[in-house]
Amino acid sequence: MKSLYSFLVKPTSNRYNNSKDVNGKKLILNTSMEDHKFVNRNAIVYSVPMVGDTNILPGDEVIIHHNIFRRYYDVKGNEKNSGSYVTEDLYLCNPDQLFMYKRDGKWNATEDFCFVKPIIKQDKRFLKEEKEQELIGILKYGNNALKELGFNVGDLIGFTPNSEYEFIIDGERLYRMTTKSIIIKYEYKGNEVENNPSWTQSSFGVN
Repeated sequence: MKSLYSFLVKPTSNRYNNSKDVNGKKLILNTSMEDHKFVNRNAIVYSVPMVGDTNILPGDEVIIHHNIFRRYYDVKGNEKNSGSYVTEDLYLCNPDQLFMYKRDGKWNATEDFCFVKPIIKQDKRFLKEEKEQELIGILKYGNNALKELGFNVGDLIGFTPNSEYEFIIDGERLYRMTTKSIIIKYEYKGNEVENNPSWTQSSFGVN
C-alpha cells in the first residue's frame, strides 16, 4: 500500500506514552487523550510517497507530528481518530509532519527542520533557581541548508521568538524549529550549560 503524496507510518509501540513502571507497577501519568504531550511521536515508515524525492526509506524510524496518532472528542463527545487514520496500525503523514529519521543508529533532521538544545541562563545574581536562557541554544541536529549558511552542529545560536516546539528525544529535551527560525551564531564563552531536567528521563514524551 502506498500514498500518492504522504508517508504511511505505524507507531513504534502504543499511540500514547502516558505510563511508566514504578516498582513493577504501571503508573498512568495522564488520562486525557487530548493532551498532545503524551502522544507517541516515534513511528516506523511503512511506505514513502509515490510523488517526490526523499532520503527516507521504508523501515526507518522517524519523529513525527503529535496529531498523527492523536485521538480527540467531537462536539457530541464522541471519540474520534485524527484525519491521518487509515487502520489502527497505519497512518498518513505529510512530508511537513515528519521532522527526523534514524539511519545507522543516528538521527537526521529533514531539510526544513532542525533541533536546538536549550541552555541555562548564566546570570544568576537575581535568580533563586535555574532559568532557561531565552532565544539562545545549541544546534543539535542541523540540515544542509543551515550548513550552507555557516551553521553547524554544536554551534551556539539564536532563534526567533515563539519558534520553539518541545520534543524529548532519547531522553534529551530539544526544541524543534524550522530552518528560517535560526538567525544568528554566537561565540562560545565556554561556560554554557545545557538545560536537561530530570523528568526528561521518564517514559513519556518522545524516547
